[in-house]
Amino acid sequence: MLYLVYILAGAGAGVVTGLAGLSAAVVITPLLVSVCEWQSYDAVTVALAADVLASLLTAYTYYKNKNIDLKNGMLVAITAFIGTIIGSYCGYLFSQSQPDGLGYISMITTIGLGIKFLIKPIEEGHDAESGLEHISKKKITQAMLFGCGIGWICGFTGSGGGILMLTVFTLHLGYNLKVAVGTSTMIMTLVALTGTVSHISMGATVEILPTLLVVICCVIGAYVSAKFANKCEIKKLNKVVGTCLGILGVITILLKLI
Repeated sequence: MLYLVYILAGAGAGVVTGLAGLSAAVVITPLLVSVCEWQSYDAVTVALAADVLASLLTAYTYYKNKNIDLKNGMLVAITAFIGTIIGSYCGYLFSQSQPDGLGYISMITTIGLGIKFLIKPIEEGHDAESGLEHISKKKITQAMLFGCGIGWICGFTGSGGGILMLTVFTLHLGYNLKVAVGTSTMIMTLVALTGTVSHISMGATVEILPTLLVVICCVIGAYVSAKFANKCEIKKLNKVVGTCLGILGVITILLKLI
C-alpha cells in the first residue's frame, strides 16, 4: 500500500509540474507526511529531489517549443537561489515544528489561482520574445525581490515555489500561460536542486527505494503532461490547469486537517 502511495504521489506531482509549473512538493510532501507518516523534513527533501528532474525535463520541453524567457528568468533565478539557501537553513532550525501558516497560504493560493484560471482565463499575454520589450526594469526588479521571497518559502517548506512563481509571471509580468509555466519550471530546477543539497547536507534521512520510485514516477508524469500542455490550445489549457489547481488545493487542505 505504501508503494502505491509513492507511485501516485510521484505521478501526481509530475502532472502538476508539467501542466502548471507547480512544485512537486505540493503533492508529495502532504502524502508522505499524512499517509506514510514520514518526518516532514525528510518528506520535503524527497519532494525537492523529485522536483529537480521533473522541472528540468518540463523546462526543456517548453524551451523546445519557445515558451521560456531565459534572460528575465535567470535574473529571478539568481535571487531565488539566495532565498532558497536561507530558507533551507531556517527550515532546519524549525524542523521540529510544522510551518502550517506558510503551508495554508500556499494551499489557499493554489485554490485561488485555480479559480482565476477557470473564471478569467489567461488567453493573451506576452510571449518569450516580446516580453523582453514590454516589461519594464522596475517590474523585473520587483520580480527578482519576489523570487528571493519565493526561494525562501520553497527552501523552508519545500512547497509553494512553483505556484507563487506562476503567479508572478502571469499576473505581475503579464506572460501568457505557457511561457509562465516554462520559465517557472526553469527557475524551480535550480531552486529544487539547491534545496535538496541543503537539506541532505543538514542531515535529512532519505530512503533510497521509495525516493527512486517517487522520482521516476514524477519524471514520467512531468514529461507526458508537459508535451500535452505545449500542444494544447491555450483556452483549454487554462481550464485544465484551473481544474487541477482547484482540486489539488482542496485535497491538500483536507490532508492537512485530517
